[in-house]
Amino acid sequence: MELYVVGCHGGETPKHRASSFLLDGTLAIDAGAVTRGLDIEAQGKLEACLVSHAHLDHVRDLATLADNRCQLGSPPLVVAGTRPTLEALRRHFFNGVLWPDFTRIPSGGGNTIEFVELELEKPTLIAGRSVLAVPVSHTIDCAGFVIEKDGAAIAYSGDTGPTDRLWEVLAATPSLKAMLVEVSFPDRHAALATVSGHYTPATLAADLKKLPNVESIPTLLYHIKPIFQREVEIELAKLTGVSVDVPKLEDLFSF
Repeated sequence: MELYVVGCHGGETPKHRASSFLLDGTLAIDAGAVTRGLDIEAQGKLEACLVSHAHLDHVRDLATLADNRCQLGSPPLVVAGTRPTLEALRRHFFNGVLWPDFTRIPSGGGNTIEFVELELEKPTLIAGRSVLAVPVSHTIDCAGFVIEKDGAAIAYSGDTGPTDRLWEVLAATPSLKAMLVEVSFPDRHAALATVSGHYTPATLAADLKKLPNVESIPTLLYHIKPIFQREVEIELAKLTGVSVDVPKLEDLFSF
């Protein structure tokens, strides 16, 4: 699998983009930056987008992506998430008021967007990959994902603070090759991280060590708030017993 970093930050400036990753050119993971960071041709090649939760920095570019694909006449784009996430998108996003309801606007032989519900901890085939949604601990319903193809799996935490079930599932995933895990605030803002459902380096390190072989699994850390980027990276560099890296925009990884 090839992983392209479209956006990897917990906020936006001219040098920072919100969460969005691309697998093998066809599957997006969250949509905070899919039109800011992908050209029109790449947008048209997408087959599906996994949405971890309904917060704006993870769904915002679904609006412009749907608009562009409709004009291109692209095939329907699968938008997959848990029931509460899809209900939020229907009610508050593609509702004909904030943005046109592209689940009812035709493109490429169907509707521009087709919602597919992910049942928690039940593997679902999305864009040729097995996707397992796992509940995590955020301020609203949020799911992490285990995405597997050809005997190799990667994990995506979604937005979360300290949690348990995700690490239990990953410990039972022998095909796990890499992880994308959020971290947002420096340790001095632990109270803010707790109330907003995010990790700091210290709480992240404690949870990573719930995974028995964590030192051997590449762990890419995303969602750092731009204001705290340097401070968080300094704290991460001091962690021991884990294998962590902070990706940059447009990085490409193979697993």
